[in-house]
Amino acid sequence: MGKVIALANQKGGVGKTTSAINLAASLAILEYKVLIIDADPQANATSGTGFDIRAVKTSIYECLTEEINPRNIILNSETEGLDIIPSHIDLVGSEIEMLDQPNREYMLKKVTEQVKDDYDFVLIDCSPSLGLITVNALTAADSVIIPVQCEYFALEGLGKLLNTIKIIQNRLNTSLEIEGFLLTMYDARLRLSNQVVDEVRKHFQSMVFDTIVQRNIKLGESPSYGKPVVMYDANSKGAVNYLNLARELLQKNNKTRIPNEDKVAN
Repeated sequence: MGKVIALANQKGGVGKTTSAINLAASLAILEYKVLIIDADPQANATSGTGFDIRAVKTSIYECLTEEINPRNIILNSETEGLDIIPSHIDLVGSEIEMLDQPNREYMLKKVTEQVKDDYDFVLIDCSPSLGLITVNALTAADSVIIPVQCEYFALEGLGKLLNTIKIIQNRLNTSLEIEGFLLTMYDARLRLSNQVVDEVRKHFQSMVFDTIVQRNIKLGESPSYGKPVVMYDANSKGAVNYLNLARELLQKNNKTRIPNEDKVAN
């Protein structure tokens, strides 16, 4: 049975989609079968894995509103072992359509239940909000990864997200865990970046991933080519960071044991 992990933060531009795509691709490179569920109407995870969103006819929107079998719309990416359930701009309207539905918070869980046995990991890329779709993602997930950018407003809004997670743990999904806080957009040359790292580690301690994702030109370029960075430039700093993150996630979930000295250097 696959583990369902949501990547969530209501703050935009923190690296949710970048992390979803590249963590998924890194896990696939390490020979795990991975599915991305693109739960963001912007559909950046869909385009970032090589698909033309204008050509997407059926998406997660239809799975939620018309109960279409998600297996029928899964797309196979160029990265072996990495599949995606695409998104579409229509998803914007789904929250209104879901409002009157019974058990509206569990609609995405119905989707994941149908496919998670086919994969080792299911990663849900959430939109930058705490709306009903994100609540659905957290209700469906076994755990959540929270990307935090190494910038001035990094901790702003985290309290609201953690409060939402706590409410969901109490009322909708008692087994939901925080997989970890992922520090992104790190620039070692900036004192501010180091201050944010220190602050996040001080507040959340062992809940913070050891791996830090550094600012990297290749990470920014790869989506325009429809490729994860590990397929675009496997030697880039971004590719190395996300491979390390994948290995750390596997160790954390007792999927593999890799001695620290064997890890690729960040």
